[in-house]
Amino acid sequence: MTLLEGILWLTLNVYHEARSEPQIGQVAVAQVTLNRAQNNNMSIKEVVRQPYQFSWTFQKESYLPEDPEAFFRCMHSVYVALQTQDLTSGSTYYHLDKINPFWTSELNYVNQFGSHKFYKK
Repeated sequence: MTLLEGILWLTLNVYHEARSEPQIGQVAVAQVTLNRAQNNNMSIKEVVRQPYQFSWTFQKESYLPEDPEAFFRCMHSVYVALQTQDLTSGSTYYHLDKINPFWTSELNYVNQFGSHKFYKK
């Protein structure tokens, strides 16, 4: 996988998971994706395409962004995520603060950025 392909998949993930979030929330989502890739020795595309890990990959009919301006804001957040220290402290999971998934009981809560809560093992 090329660097550009990795950046594209990372940006698509941020776009579909957090495009309405403030930049800090988008950066945090990007960093979780990067942490998963590093921890599992996988490419960004492999991480994003893992079954049932990111809801947009199995709920959307098309991966294409519908809002180009939001897509470019997400791309900027990906750039920031790649250039800054991991503000999620190594988190590999997150969820919307409006839900309480069963799987969080086995994880350590790290912080909340925007409307997502972040966790690690």
